[in-house]
Amino acid sequence: MAASTPAIRALTQAKVPHVVHSYPHDPRSDSYGDEAVAALSERLGVVAAQIFKTLIIELSTGTPAVAVLPVPHSLSLKAAAAALGAPKAAMADKAKAQRITGYVLGGVSPLGQKRALPTVIDESARGWDRILCSAGKRGLEIELAPDDLIALTGATTAPIVA
Repeated sequence: MAASTPAIRALTQAKVPHVVHSYPHDPRSDSYGDEAVAALSERLGVVAAQIFKTLIIELSTGTPAVAVLPVPHSLSLKAAAAALGAPKAAMADKAKAQRITGYVLGGVSPLGQKRALPTVIDESARGWDRILCSAGKRGLEIELAPDDLIALTGATTAPIVA
């Protein structure tokens, strides 16, 4: 049985169907999303664009926010800011991202964070019947329906890839 994390507990409590997948995390890895893609895509029969990464940004209003997008793509900060109603955004400081979410980098989940943050999910998520995102720990991913992720996070969807 996989470790319980705040993200997994949030899904269980909401009675949202999901599957938790684990893979061995290499502590030398600095590209956590690519590591998840390499470990899971062939094994689960998914493509890289179905595996989503969670990034913490800071809106020009001073509000931290969450951007969730496919691992192979880069984030358009301008598009993410616009989707969340701010003129600009910047990547949040790593230490601040960990502090406000309660997760370590490489294990930041859009679910079960310390407090609900404004969230935008790339619109491509709706093109899949299932997507994967971090379960709140390095080497742990959650598979779920995109609409469930959108509903639980209260997210907006928009084109946010560069």
